[in-house]
Amino acid sequence: MAALGPAAPPDTLRGQTYEVIFGHERGWGRHFDAGLMVLIIASVVAVMLDSVAGFRERYAGQLLMVEWGFTVLFTIEYIARVWSVRPARSYTLSFFGVIDLLSILPTYLSLLLPGGQYLAVIRVLRVIRVFRVFKLARFLGEASILSTALRNARYKIAVFLVTVVCIVIVVGSVMYLVEGGAAGFSSIPQGVYWAVVTLTTVGYGDIAPITPIGKALAALVMILGYGIIAVPTGIVTAEIAQLSGDPSAIVRTCTACEHIETDIDAQFCRFCATALSRPGLRRTPKESPQPPEDPSPRTPRG
Repeated sequence: MAALGPAAPPDTLRGQTYEVIFGHERGWGRHFDAGLMVLIIASVVAVMLDSVAGFRERYAGQLLMVEWGFTVLFTIEYIARVWSVRPARSYTLSFFGVIDLLSILPTYLSLLLPGGQYLAVIRVLRVIRVFRVFKLARFLGEASILSTALRNARYKIAVFLVTVVCIVIVVGSVMYLVEGGAAGFSSIPQGVYWAVVTLTTVGYGDIAPITPIGKALAALVMILGYGIIAVPTGIVTAEIAQLSGDPSAIVRTCTACEHIETDIDAQFCRFCATALSRPGLRRTPKESPQPPEDPSPRTPRG
């Protein structure tokens, strides 16, 4: 996907709009983002207050006006972003572009589906821009390592989840046969639900075994649950440790366009030519000591 850029020269209204909306380093761009953060947080608070029955009954009209006011402002902002950027598709299909669009749709959806305005809390995801506003883009590089670790561990985690699903199905079926409907195990899906709740050590207590065999099986599932929880944590931790010790896993984030650079030899961003910060040093695995070479010449056998 092509890098974002202004749709017009900087001395035009379109170009200046781009600098204000997408500029994060200084001037009006930084003030715009800071104000946007305040509006986003205020709109989320308004949606949360609207869900409180007593508050909604007393201030229903005011809350409705506030919500539509925020929606109109965010709609204008979204249109301005699409208008000022080039190519527009790179923004509209990006993570922030999709979130920006989803943040304004719930209010319009409420015209057809009552209660749809509460989905506007998705706006809180826009606060992620704080990493750019306050020059915390370096944390995005750390987030990249975490996402890479999760991606590398996906097959192991998939095998683990399939195993867990098999366990809860078997245990739930056995509990259905052992306990029956008298103890609340009215069906195999109900038994599977109990197995999931017990294996994850949540323990709602709405269903509980009453027979000695059922209690013994429950105790076994509880003990197994402690080991089950530790497995995915260990898998991801091992991947993170491996990436942290691998010099090739060093990543840096461009403070201008937020491109994540994995080439440790790169000095400038390949998209906007902004100078990249020097990569931080990571611990590398200790190399096994090698025996010193014998400096004395060896005479060929003959």
